[in-house]
Amino acid sequence: MVAKTRKQSARDQAPQSNGATAGKSRRSTMDGKGTGRFSLLRSRSGIFIKSKTGLSPPAFGITVILALVAGLFHWYHLTQLFENDRHFSHLSALEKEMAFRTEMGLYYSYFKTIIEAPSFLGGLYMVMNDRLTEYPLVINTLKRFNLYPEVLLASWYRPYTGIMEFFGAPTKMCWSINRGQGLDPVESCEGMGDPASFYVTFVFLLNGAMMSLFFIYGTYLSGSKLGGAVTVFCFFFNHGESTRVMWTPPLRESFSYPFLVLQMLLLTHILRTRKPGQAVMVALAITNVLFMLPWQFAQFVLLTQVACLFISYILGYLSPSKMQSLLVTHMISLGVCFVLMFGNSMLLTSFYASSLVSIWAIIAMREKFAELFHTGLLSWIMQGLASVVSTVILKSMLSFIFGASDDAHISSLIKSKFTNYKDFDTMMYTCAAEFDFMEFETPLRYVKTLLLPVNILVVGVIAIRTVQDVVQVLREREGVSGKEERTDDTDEHAVSDGGEVIYHVLQLLAFAVLAVLIMRLKLFLTPHMCIMASLICSRQLFGWIGEKFKHQVAVFAILSIMAMQGTANLQAQWGIMGEFSNFPQEELLDWISSNTEPSDVFAGAMPTMASVKLSAGRPIVNHPHYEDAGLRARTKLVYSMYSRKPAEEVKANLMRLQVDYFVLEDSWCTRRSRPGCSMPEIWDLEDPEHAGKVPLCTIMGRDTRPHFTTVFQNSIYKVLKVPKSSQR
Repeated sequence: MVAKTRKQSARDQAPQSNGATAGKSRRSTMDGKGTGRFSLLRSRSGIFIKSKTGLSPPAFGITVILALVAGLFHWYHLTQLFENDRHFSHLSALEKEMAFRTEMGLYYSYFKTIIEAPSFLGGLYMVMNDRLTEYPLVINTLKRFNLYPEVLLASWYRPYTGIMEFFGAPTKMCWSINRGQGLDPVESCEGMGDPASFYVTFVFLLNGAMMSLFFIYGTYLSGSKLGGAVTVFCFFFNHGESTRVMWTPPLRESFSYPFLVLQMLLLTHILRTRKPGQAVMVALAITNVLFMLPWQFAQFVLLTQVACLFISYILGYLSPSKMQSLLVTHMISLGVCFVLMFGNSMLLTSFYASSLVSIWAIIAMREKFAELFHTGLLSWIMQGLASVVSTVILKSMLSFIFGASDDAHISSLIKSKFTNYKDFDTMMYTCAAEFDFMEFETPLRYVKTLLLPVNILVVGVIAIRTVQDVVQVLREREGVSGKEERTDDTDEHAVSDGGEVIYHVLQLLAFAVLAVLIMRLKLFLTPHMCIMASLICSRQLFGWIGEKFKHQVAVFAILSIMAMQGTANLQAQWGIMGEFSNFPQEELLDWISSNTEPSDVFAGAMPTMASVKLSAGRPIVNHPHYEDAGLRARTKLVYSMYSRKPAEEVKANLMRLQVDYFVLEDSWCTRRSRPGCSMPEIWDLEDPEHAGKVPLCTIMGRDTRPHFTTVFQNSIYKVLKVPKSSQR
């Protein structure tokens, strides 16, 4: 083992494819039942967007090569940012685990459990019968926490280390790291044989591949490889607004979002193709599953997608048969996920599941709507209203039948955005900056890189032409009202082309609404804006600029202006040089491992509990995965330590949860991100009876007697021993 001095630095903290296809101008027609089918993208000046979508073999080969280059560069970029920020390769195993804070540590703990078990199946059994995470409950964490990425990576880690060991090839190199400042040296290991390094390497490889998909996506949507380059450059120029995988590798979005990009690319192909084959529909179903399995939030994103597709159908961009095929594909994907998640009720009681059934029924009854509402605009409004009302009713019925309330906090969170409604759970979310409204600086940053102006231009061009055609079509429908013109519902030529462009515009608007309401969700908005920016290369949308050469010069001019701020943004990222260090928590975890029994139960702040479970392997009663109703109730009891309640009541709460030790953190008592957001102030909403009293955490910070005994204390943490009387 070689001695190595740790680096010390201050931590700062196809040729033609694009949006729409429209052939010859067609008059709107109505079948015998009065169902309208029309072409909205019929430009008054001729063809709006052509339908050629294929790439010649040479062009396809060049596209693939450029996509691979973009993916490799993004992988390298993420890896270097992560290393620069934490100096990860020089951390000990414990420090690497502590670097995975909050939810990240919880998720990584299951990967660690599986690879440290005597066998893979033994580890899998342990995570499916887990007593450490919500003691004394035994839970199937695969059902609750979307842990298939950890299971898959653990299944790869064992064969990798086994094969390398068989051939005598080293998988890691270890060093003795001199930490300075009077701290003991630690062992640090580099290489794929190190579990943490193995884990993050695959996260960054997956997100590197995502950039390759973005290049192909932009190329396919715009019909130009230059469009793919615009997408990639926009993503890099707005990298800090587009992703946070380089800072938080184990989060669910790191595994899930790349499959959404692939899913939307496949959907774009389906919308563009008149009669998509069965293979592409199967591929769409698979990507739906791969997107939903790793992330509990995926269903809300797919809800917006289904809503956007339904609006496209109402406007005539999708035939009933294609729309129903997409709905059935989503239903099958949801059913597969329900089985793989061992019957997780949140999937079936979600608005997403209810919307699939409701919209399918509305499309099946389209003839009834046509008979009842002869005016086109009124028919559109009533179909939209019917879908919303039926979805809400069905969701409420399913939630009642299954007795599910896990997603109740989502409704409360949305309610709090538009009203003065507040409760403990909503304040726990909204007091965190990432769940607050989008900060004003974000759109300003979009403006500086020209991402927002370019998107406004693209959407404006599409919207102006579309509105003109909608008005014209409505007039034509009024003109043929009462006449019987036959159009077969299954005839794709009776349905307007260009559904993919309208879908992308609607999806952009949906992501914008989500991002404005919850800042964290700009991670959907920004990449989609990068995709939409590729359309500035569309000859069909922007052919009016002039011949192809002039158009390309204009695009390069825009990219040059983007690069002025974009390169500054990248330099700021590359300039982040830090080193992870959290000696107080290291002391805490070392003390727990050395001075408590493996069966001793801990409670405290959710982020700290994730580290206690991961690094000390002790049972905990609460953790950062706040989506479960039962867990929210347990956490509320634990957090009563930060209220103004009497010590006797708080002690009784902890004893009821069978807690042996409580980890008290003074920062949780005094921290205040903004007025009304300290823990005692949040508790005042729930417990007005004790408002105005000194918080219990402040009292415990001075003296824990006679209710608790202090057994460990440093500058950050104080461990209180809970009396055992009346316990277990």
